[in-house]
Amino acid sequence: MLMQKIQSSFLFGGNAPYVEEQYELYLADPASVPDEWRAYFDALSATPAIDGSDRDDQPHAPVVSTFVDLGKRSRVTEMTLDDGLAIARKQVAVQSLIAAYRMTGTRKAKLDPLLWTLPQASIELTPTFYGLSVADMSTRFSTADTFFFDEDATLGDIVAALEQTYCGTLGAEFMHLTDANERRWWQMRLESTRAKPSFSVAEKNRILERLTAAEGLEKYLHTRYVGQKRFSLEGGESLIVLLDELVRYGASKKVSSVVMGMAHRGRLNVLVNIVGKPLRALFDEFDGKVGDHLPAGDVKYHKGFSSVTQTNDGPVDVVLAFNPSHLEIVNPVVQGMARAKGDALGSEDGSDVLPVEIHGDAAMSGQGVVMETLSLTYTRGYGTGGTVHVVVNNQIGFTTSDPRDTRSTFYCTDIAKMIEAPVLHVNADDPEAVAMAVRLALDYRTAFKRSVVIDLVCFRKYGHQEQDTPSITQPLMYRAIASHPGARTIYAQRLIQEGVVTSVQADDYVNASRDGFELARQSETPAASVGPDEIPAWPKLLEDYSGPVTYGPPLPAQVRALAQQISTIPDGYELHPLVGKMMAARREMAAGSKPIDWGMGEHLAFASLLGAGVDVRLSGQDSARGTFSHRHAVLHNQRRTSRSDGVYIPLEHIDEARGRFTVTNSILSEAAVLAFEYGYSTANRNALVVWEAQFGDFANGAQVVIDQFIAAGAAKWGQLSGLTLFLPHGQDGQGPEHASARLERYLQLCAQDNMRVVQPTMPAQLFHLLRMQATVFDRRPLVVMTPKSLLRHPEAVSTLDDLAKGAFREVLGDTQVEPSRASTVDRVIVSSGKVYFDLLEHRRTSGVADTPLIRVEQLYPFPSRQLAAEFARYPNLKTVVWSQEESRNQGAWGAIEPQLREILPSAAQLRYAGPPASASTAPGYHSAHVARQAALVSSAFAM
Repeated sequence: MLMQKIQSSFLFGGNAPYVEEQYELYLADPASVPDEWRAYFDALSATPAIDGSDRDDQPHAPVVSTFVDLGKRSRVTEMTLDDGLAIARKQVAVQSLIAAYRMTGTRKAKLDPLLWTLPQASIELTPTFYGLSVADMSTRFSTADTFFFDEDATLGDIVAALEQTYCGTLGAEFMHLTDANERRWWQMRLESTRAKPSFSVAEKNRILERLTAAEGLEKYLHTRYVGQKRFSLEGGESLIVLLDELVRYGASKKVSSVVMGMAHRGRLNVLVNIVGKPLRALFDEFDGKVGDHLPAGDVKYHKGFSSVTQTNDGPVDVVLAFNPSHLEIVNPVVQGMARAKGDALGSEDGSDVLPVEIHGDAAMSGQGVVMETLSLTYTRGYGTGGTVHVVVNNQIGFTTSDPRDTRSTFYCTDIAKMIEAPVLHVNADDPEAVAMAVRLALDYRTAFKRSVVIDLVCFRKYGHQEQDTPSITQPLMYRAIASHPGARTIYAQRLIQEGVVTSVQADDYVNASRDGFELARQSETPAASVGPDEIPAWPKLLEDYSGPVTYGPPLPAQVRALAQQISTIPDGYELHPLVGKMMAARREMAAGSKPIDWGMGEHLAFASLLGAGVDVRLSGQDSARGTFSHRHAVLHNQRRTSRSDGVYIPLEHIDEARGRFTVTNSILSEAAVLAFEYGYSTANRNALVVWEAQFGDFANGAQVVIDQFIAAGAAKWGQLSGLTLFLPHGQDGQGPEHASARLERYLQLCAQDNMRVVQPTMPAQLFHLLRMQATVFDRRPLVVMTPKSLLRHPEAVSTLDDLAKGAFREVLGDTQVEPSRASTVDRVIVSSGKVYFDLLEHRRTSGVADTPLIRVEQLYPFPSRQLAAEFARYPNLKTVVWSQEESRNQGAWGAIEPQLREILPSAAQLRYAGPPASASTAPGYHSAHVARQAALVSSAFAM
């Protein structure tokens, strides 16, 4: 058998390098060569050596010569050794050609529905580039390490198989994957099928029905609501086939929830045909009928929805996240929602929940948040078991752009190669190839728990929106678009030719779709326009903030028990000296012999929530330790011997805790990480979710998330989030960059009870604040201006009793002024944050002890009633001074001045004591800072 193959193969007679390679492998490990080679070498070893030597050390030359002699004796051919080497080189050339198709075959693939840009035939994909000629096309070559043929095939057949597999309407990029098993998986799946789909008659009918529904909705809206913006999917209708297959085939892979995010293009179609939004609700929005009662609301192509889709493999929860116009910013929100759902399901690898991100071609390569989100993919705190990225590739980017101006990479998907995601490019005019791409993507995700990209190459029939005229700037492309019959028509004709459907049946699909639209529009029953994740009404956050919220503080004994648990470490655990000192201090705090500092107060808040069954999730760029080394939520054994041991997290060892504690040092990103945590907070409402900026001004890099989601998400979409932001804030003489968290920006965004902005100064205040945030039913985002220098200030401390009793207080009055002297007070100083302690120190040293200092701990909603009550304590009040360390055009002054004037006693004047307006947030020189602080404190008492 072996001889027959040798005689009919290009190997016969002289491929000395190949024979030697097989013999080398045999000598090292007989099991490493094919059975037939091993049998031959075994037989050779059993015969006397040619030179009488030990057969186990048989030189290679006799082995090679044996094959040459065998070839001569068989009279099939007579080749010289040089001839054999030439053939061997041709085998190498064939292997190089195969590798080239795997690497760059997509560049020759038939991907453009418009045939507007011809495939770029690379010279690397031609046999002549490797020295192979037409005469070699009939020569048989080994097909080892491929999945085309059993053992060998002619070069002509090999090239045809490569063309079918890598240059059809489905092209794959996977050779950039580091893992050889993953590359081989793709080779097997693609080459064994020639990348050709195989669907049943019923499956083909469903594909046609979905295409018809997609096209039908767009045509109906175009004729019924002429001129209204809808950001049509026409030209990309196969997206509906793609997403439908994701949901249904995903269910067979044990996916129970699909969380999608996308921008405008095709969103209305996805809402109706994939997510299940009622047609009547959509038509009502076009007709201007408002179905909800939100303070602001939003345009229809920004809205989200959720429903449950029934499949043959069980129900699947399908969610489309709300999204503003800022395109790709929804990506990390989707990841956060998916992670929260996976955590709630107890999924170890997140594979139960499928995140789907739908990108635009220009946006994917142009928006920085895409890269930031991709960077989260396989990190411990943010991984979601693999994402399916879908690019709706209109080949134009945006209306007036030239594709040459939209990116610097060959493909818009090349950015995904940074996480080694395989990329499937598919022609949207071949919906079966689209569905096959989905199945490949989900099979790969299931097998390897990794992300994959599907590049849906299509076109956009109209401009950026329906009033646009894209032919002004893209005349050639839109000439081709005008003559395109549409994906549904092309596929229907294909199925008619195959005998799958008749022309009458294809028309029936169209008629049924159109009739369904008319019935829905004419229905007398109004449809709900909101999904389960939205709210129909707008409850107030807290009624006028008239007093503390009752949320059940722990008993004193419980607080002490928690304090002891979080300050205990295992025996034999060796901490760094600085951390050991901190833990020793916490044990003293637990014993009541030392007051509670900020870090301990925060830990006790977390511990009490965990014990009550509330999850606590904290993330940021240095959150485990804390930027200012005040937290140390994760302890490291200095005797550790590997990366996998020696980590102890006290908050994971709370007795009978029912909540889960997670602390993550994030990647160096603000936008993606903050958006992730926002998404997480919307999907897990039984959690205190905290994002901490390393310095307060780092939030500047996430301004879109703050503006579009955190501040406005509830007013626009009714989407509730209890996300908490920790923003270190305060003037400390270290220059302008990290002095300010830009408090003024958050106060400017405040309206309609949309969030709470606070600046607590005591650990007990933080303790009660965090517990209130986690347990108030109707939550809003919380922005906390956290301190820096106050973390260890000797007077910024509390007692265990302060934590066990009371509640968060929006205003802290001055308890050091005797009530009997209140009638003599004619001036009070009101401040917020760290400057209070500077004012307090000045009062001690300057002999003005009769001037009360009032702290406003909550800046929005402004506590007018509580502050007015403090003013009322001083009946002869003549002057109210607002003192702040931020410049006049920054900080709280601009937002609260009108509020202060409304509650000012009739006989009193309001004055400002602080630095003048400044373009920068703080002086760059320490000496200038000291002088400025001294001046503002002195002026507060002198006015």
